[in-house]
Amino acid sequence: QVQVVESGGGLVQPGGSLRLSCVTSGIFNIALTGWHRHSPGKERERVASISGPGATNYAASVKGRFTISRDNAKTTVYLEMNSLTPDDTGNYSCNVWGTTTETPNLTRGYWGQGTQVTVSS
Repeated sequence: QVQVVESGGGLVQPGGSLRLSCVTSGIFNIALTGWHRHSPGKERERVASISGPGATNYAASVKGRFTISRDNAKTTVYLEMNSLTPDDTGNYSCNVWGTTTETPNLTRGYWGQGTQVTVSS
């Protein structure tokens, strides 16, 4: 069974930090994992990604403040967020591209439900 579960969101003051986690199960040969942010009144944007070999990429709006990483088993991807501002408020969801035992020759993306981050004083 495929599962993508995010956690770690919450309410934080401007300038604060949060660490989000994305735990996956049932997905193999992961080619790319991306953290996406959906803020009120804005289109969803990918803020950070990490490829299978470990290459990382960041949106300009978070570069230097956010860090994406993963554990050695590649089943958990983290998003360390520092120097948070109210513009970082949104629902953060994880998109994982890989295969499953049922579809071993099909690489597709799987989404989690997301975790809410609110930056406010």
